[in-house]
Amino acid sequence: MKDNDLIVVAMSGGVDSSVAAARLVEAGHRVVGMMLRLWSEPGSECSNRCCTPDAMAQARKVAQMLGIPFYAVDAQSPFRESVVQHFLDGYSAGVTPNPCIVCNQSIRWGVLYEQARSLGATHLATGHYARVRVDDHGQARLLKGLDPAKDQSYVLSVIPQEKLRHSLFPIGEFPKPEVREMARSFGLPVAERPDSQDLCFLAGDDYRSFLLRNAPETVRPGVIVDQTGRSLGQHQGLAFYTIGQRKGLGFSSEKPLYVIGKDVRENRLIVGEAEELGSTELVAGDINWIAGEPVESTLDVTVKIRYKAREIPARIQWLDAGRVRVQFKQSLRDITPGQRAVFYQDEECLGGGTILTS
Repeated sequence: MKDNDLIVVAMSGGVDSSVAAARLVEAGHRVVGMMLRLWSEPGSECSNRCCTPDAMAQARKVAQMLGIPFYAVDAQSPFRESVVQHFLDGYSAGVTPNPCIVCNQSIRWGVLYEQARSLGATHLATGHYARVRVDDHGQARLLKGLDPAKDQSYVLSVIPQEKLRHSLFPIGEFPKPEVREMARSFGLPVAERPDSQDLCFLAGDDYRSFLLRNAPETVRPGVIVDQTGRSLGQHQGLAFYTIGQRKGLGFSSEKPLYVIGKDVRENRLIVGEAEELGSTELVAGDINWIAGEPVESTLDVTVKIRYKAREIPARIQWLDAGRVRVQFKQSLRDITPGQRAVFYQDEECLGGGTILTS
């Protein structure tokens, strides 16, 4: 990257993206700030927490302080069509979707990335806690953020090689407290702004209410059964339950029972005892292998099956049609179709895929 290269920074009005922009300006780069205008439900157009009027005003104020241009990019339609629809379709299919993964794939490194490139930018920078290292052959490697409590390589595992080479994460080398301290030293008004939580398009609402309004077929009551088909009670809608859930089933039993599956066709929630829940393998599809197809047909890695999950040793075996089988060295209770299995070797994120079956 050359000093006169143009860099677009994805700004959100939060401390992380603001410090990312400030560090690039301080380093002498030409910087442009961009913020996405995302979809909200009709009647609450200003409620998406990623682009509220206050967040937009904060981002614009930071850009003005840094002396950089600032643009708002309208991504409402593609966000609704890809991210929100993926969320609704996932629950309709009886799986637990991860819309943040889809947003990074289709919106940040889709709509926003293309906007940046159309301006002549060489790189898109964000406030994610991760790192990129480009080797002597021009191959980009995605590395964990140095702050293990904030590492976001999991949600970035969908970025393909050709886009990762043009991505920057200026705060990935720092812990969060130091990032806030940098914001204070830059005099940024967002230094104490709290971290955002939950899904942005829910606007602080419960996801069950959102589903009821937008996909009522996902919240139809039905029967709870064990693996023999014996009726044990009533569920309130398959979307309200996750694999491995024990509490909130609405009936009592002599032994603890857990959600072990969903029969979408018959609208049945399947429960069982702890020994019926665990699995030592999964199959994942829609694989993004960041460094290109691996040479070996099998590979020893560690795997995260949720964003906040710990890494588990496993061996992955390549199958056909862009799928892999992941075999763990221990039984796991919370393998959840629809979530993403992400693969690591030490500090490097190799990529990942969507969990199809366990």
